Amino acid sequence: MKFNKIQKSWAFYDWANSVYSLVIGTVLLPIYYEAVTKDAGLETMNFLGFKFINTALYSYTISFSFLIIALLSPYLASLADFSGKKKAYMKAFMWIGSTACLSLFFFNGETVWLGLLAALFASIGFTGSLVFYNAFLPEIAAPEQQDRLSARGFALGYLGSSLLLIFNLLLVQKPEWFGLEGAGIATRISFLMVGVWWIGFSQYTFKNLPDKERTLGERPKNMVSVGYKKLLVVWKEFMRIPQLKRFLFAFFWYSTGVQTVILLAALFGKKVLNLQTDQLIVSILIIQFVGILGAILFSRLSGKIGNIKALGVAVFIWVGVCYGAYIVKDANQFYVVGALVGLVMGGIQSLSRSTYSKLLPETNDNATYFSFYDVTEKVATMSGTFAIAVMESITGDLRNAALILMAFFILGFLQLLRIPKTKFVY
Repeated sequence: MKFNKIQKSWAFYDWANSVYSLVIGTVLLPIYYEAVTKDAGLETMNFLGFKFINTALYSYTISFSFLIIALLSPYLASLADFSGKKKAYMKAFMWIGSTACLSLFFFNGETVWLGLLAALFASIGFTGSLVFYNAFLPEIAAPEQQDRLSARGFALGYLGSSLLLIFNLLLVQKPEWFGLEGAGIATRISFLMVGVWWIGFSQYTFKNLPDKERTLGERPKNMVSVGYKKLLVVWKEFMRIPQLKRFLFAFFWYSTGVQTVILLAALFGKKVLNLQTDQLIVSILIIQFVGILGAILFSRLSGKIGNIKALGVAVFIWVGVCYGAYIVKDANQFYVVGALVGLVMGGIQSLSRSTYSKLLPETNDNATYFSFYDVTEKVATMSGTFAIAVMESITGDLRNAALILMAFFILGFLQLLRIPKTKFVY
């Protein structure tokens, strides 16, 4: 299947922005944050009159970023649909996120709060831009192309982010090769590189994605009112489509598990298994490169058995992954679990996006519809990270997170069984 220039440019945004998700969100920032706060004697931190475990406060910060996006994105998406300026909104969030990545260069033991604020806005920029990015999919690809195109995007994201991560890890592990004093400054330079990569490569996407600004006539006096009225109209249409509603219920539960694993896998390996940094690196790279294969395999599986059944297979494997994480005891076992995570992570993410796209009605309000998808994902992520933070605060053992995540995947699997049959996804 060949893709045109617009479709290739769209998929390339995954190459541009996935470096934040992997290099900063998954690997370097959680590890660097834990090390910096520990070295500064901040294993417990005071905030708003309460004491927090350092890693729990980090989880709460990321959780709060998803809450902000969950509240803002439906309104912003309705305005984007009203004006036709999806690309402009997408670009604005790209700048917010990439600038925050650049500012992480100044994060050290004396500027912990700057680091947390930068982590907050980097997460907001990344997740906010995806609302509008995903909304382009049904506009630029026919339903029969969407599984493959979505998988291509995720595969490019896994590949690009893995290549930069390998270089950054070499920078951190062998800073003397590059004339640097230590791993700390090397990590901060890596944060800087992520911001530059994101800004630079996204320009190809923005150059070729179509502009579809609408002629609005006289500008309404109250654009806030316009945004919410538009949101209400789409919400009423949305509630009349049972496939969309039930898919989002399923997506909420299993996405809670997936997104929490992505964000906290490195902390799990470090705190529960006491893995060394190089062992964590190996596990993350296994996940990334197997993820490329997983995205492609599950897109092809969906062509044979349908999207919903393929998603059911992926979620069922995730249940086994969570049980494996609960009983894992050493690095080699963690690598095996990581390989299984990679296999189903790419598949479930790319298929979820394309399945939702196929379920949408014919509409000019794709950004608003996709905002509900992204809000569901962000609320799920917020719920997952919050639940894990609370659990760790109460029990003091991050291993129990695996059992909670297993329950989320089981609920998601059961909800998938309730989706009515419809064209393209069965």
